[in-house]
Amino acid sequence: MANPQNQASKEDVQSTELNKMPAEGEMDTQISAEEAAEVFEQNQASAGGSQNRE
Repeated sequence: MANPQNQASKEDVQSTELNKMPAEGEMDTQISAEEAAEVFEQNQASAGGSQNRE
């Protein structure tokens, strides 16, 4: 068995910033297909006049 002095306590692990669960919506990186389509259309409209033509 490992030496208990070399292990972090449960409290240490749970209080570490990287081990905390994010608040709901705080780290929300998922977007709907509708939102993606809207952004795509906006980008196409703004880039329409500046496309490279060979």
